[in-house]
Amino acid sequence: MTERICDMHVHTRNSCDSPVSMEVYCLRAIEKGVDILCFTDHLDLNPVDECYGHYVAEKQFREFEEVKEKYGNRLTLMCGIEFGDPHIYRDILAEHSKLDYDFILGPVHFWYENLYPNRMMEIGITTEVCYEYYWNEVRLVIEAGGFDCLGHMDFPKRYYLELKFDPDKIAAIFKEMIRKNISLEINTSSLRYGLTETLPDKDLLAVYKDCGGSFITIGSDAHKPEHLASGREYARGLIDYFGLTEVYYRGRVPHLV
Repeated sequence: MTERICDMHVHTRNSCDSPVSMEVYCLRAIEKGVDILCFTDHLDLNPVDECYGHYVAEKQFREFEEVKEKYGNRLTLMCGIEFGDPHIYRDILAEHSKLDYDFILGPVHFWYENLYPNRMMEIGITTEVCYEYYWNEVRLVIEAGGFDCLGHMDFPKRYYLELKFDPDKIAAIFKEMIRKNISLEINTSSLRYGLTETLPDKDLLAVYKDCGGSFITIGSDAHKPEHLASGREYARGLIDYFGLTEVYYRGRVPHLV
């Protein structure tokens, strides 16, 4: 059976930081041989976030229905959302969970005095302090739950270019994820930023596997058409190396790729 190519993390003009229409991505997917595509636009509720106030669910769903009608016979298309820091906005997450999303990605974007990691670096927050606070925040996100997949798990690595973690604390996070049926994303965007590792990579995936984890989504975190499915071959190699299972979500339910 020929391997299907899937990208579960794509940003369109419904995110503040991408000018790209869904149709452009669909055309790029057909050109590139991508089979499965999920649009995951930013819903960021933190007033200090650049995307605060930009997202309108009705606009995203309207555009999605248009491309689904036009390209749904050639592509498997899903409509999702990247809901930033969902543990802080649980009531709003609950309201959005009633909508017809196929997939809700839950990342941590802000921590340590409500700062983004690039700002932490600017004011001299050390790698150790950044990660100490970050892992505490990830634990809170998982404990709160309500979403399908943890996005770009070791996010500080994109900026600090190194990884710090306590295996026991990470194992506790993974065990809670597994208990709550929250999958793990391999985010390939870091490869475009000059890193040689994905978010996460072997160090954390080894712990995930040891804890009994299985389900993985692959996301390019695309903001431009040329980003679509970038780094997928590397991510797929990690999945095969650890014997994990790649999934995509439809109707908030995981399906084998």
